[in-house]
Amino acid sequence: MTTLLDPATTRPEPAAPGPVPRRRRTRPDDLPAGVNPSKTSRALVILGLLLFAVYSVAPLWWMVVAATKNQSDLYTTNGLWFADNHLWENLRSLVTYNDGIFLRWMVNTLVYGITGTVGMAVICVACGYGLAMYDFRGRGVLMGCVIGSFLVPGALLTIPSFLLLTELKMVNTPWAVIIPGFFSAFSVYLAKVYAEGAIPRELLEAARIDGAGELRIFLQIGARLMSTGAATVFLLGFVGSWNSFFGPLIFLRGEEKWTVMLGLYHWLNIKMDQSVDLTSLVVVGSFISLIPMVVLMLSMQRYWRSGITLGSMK
Repeated sequence: MTTLLDPATTRPEPAAPGPVPRRRRTRPDDLPAGVNPSKTSRALVILGLLLFAVYSVAPLWWMVVAATKNQSDLYTTNGLWFADNHLWENLRSLVTYNDGIFLRWMVNTLVYGITGTVGMAVICVACGYGLAMYDFRGRGVLMGCVIGSFLVPGALLTIPSFLLLTELKMVNTPWAVIIPGFFSAFSVYLAKVYAEGAIPRELLEAARIDGAGELRIFLQIGARLMSTGAATVFLLGFVGSWNSFFGPLIFLRGEEKWTVMLGLYHWLNIKMDQSVDLTSLVVVGSFISLIPMVVLMLSMQRYWRSGITLGSMK
């Protein structure tokens, strides 16, 4: 009997698996002589990092070395190595020159910086929180204005600011330096970006369901979750306020109200105007003015460490 096979149901038997072709690896013999990608790239990266480290540390090293020299050694010895140690004499001259005006400048700079930066951190963190957590009409336009203000140079606002502060009778007062420091568009943008990533909206909704008000939600939930971002805003603002020069130069008149940067600049001008060389005092004063920045950076490391730990747990 003949059996007919249906072609639709007949399938060919699978072929036996053959050897899998292997991808040919590039051997060192196939590269040009003396070329090793891993070692070459590693050497270039290390060389670049060393050059960047030297470029960053060299001015600080020169300042440390120059702060230990007297006036004559400052001009006659190697600028990158030590001579006779006169650091204590230089410090004594710094704090006693002109009835200790340098210490007054340090106190002024601390007061201006801390007061203005604390106000700026509170205002900018609150604004960034509001832009990130609330949906309202015109939010996109407002955010566009904040970002667009980055393109406006600060020098263009000098004359309007001077006229405004003159009308308010704040010129030559500490408020002429403190109040403009309350506002920073970049800090608002930074706080907004951080709030969007650090604060879950579900947590805020749960707090509203439990009956918490918006102010309580911000103070007890939002502000605590934004502590790392607020610390970053504060640090950047304080560094900018500490190094501020143009604002105090325009708005402050009396020597007793100057900041450190403005005072050191005045001492450099004395050399040209009155033939009195205060370069050694300027160098030592610049070295002392770095200490608050170092202390602030070391004291605020725990905020970034806690922020990194919290991010890893999430």
